Amino acid sequence: MADEQQKQTETPAPEQQSVEQAETVVEPGAENVELAAAETDDAEALKEQLALAEAEISDLQKQLAELAPRAQAEIQNMRRRAEQDVEKARKFALEKFTGELLPVVDSLERAIESCQAEDEATKALREGVEMTLKLLLDGMGKFNVEMVDPQGQAFNPEHHQAMSLVEAPDAEPNTVVAVMQKGYLLNGRLVRPAMVMVAKG
Repeated sequence: MADEQQKQTETPAPEQQSVEQAETVVEPGAENVELAAAETDDAEALKEQLALAEAEISDLQKQLAELAPRAQAEIQNMRRRAEQDVEKARKFALEKFTGELLPVVDSLERAIESCQAEDEATKALREGVEMTLKLLLDGMGKFNVEMVDPQGQAFNPEHHQAMSLVEAPDAEPNTVVAVMQKGYLLNGRLVRPAMVMVAKG
């Protein structure tokens, strides 16, 4: 008898069971609503991020479109300058060497001038020096070294250096009447100006 009463007290009444079950049961659609709301928030946040990223990409593309022609122009200018520098280096690499040879040419010319053509003793020496000078000038000519001998020409300050002005009634004003030292050009660039005397105006 006592056992039966104990069992009755341990097992809850059927009304109590249904109330407890009703309290623990969750509505079937509530979880889905919460998940759907969270997914909507995430989707909207992703859309905003995507819109910001697309705007940034668009701005960067515009900047790139503006910079690309300028960058290409700068690259072309740099390439052109580099080509010009290489060309100048190739053309004028012998400038110092040419400058060192010019005193040799001057000395040979003075040796020819000092030998008198009528003198039989110096005739062979003169001919040898003339041949040496010709060989030297021909060799320099192969490397585009040109002589500037402006005798009788108009004075050109770019290629001539006036040492003095002289009275010369037979010559036009500003004309070179005497060349004291010949000048030289290397590929059109002045290596040494011709030292000249110019007729007064």
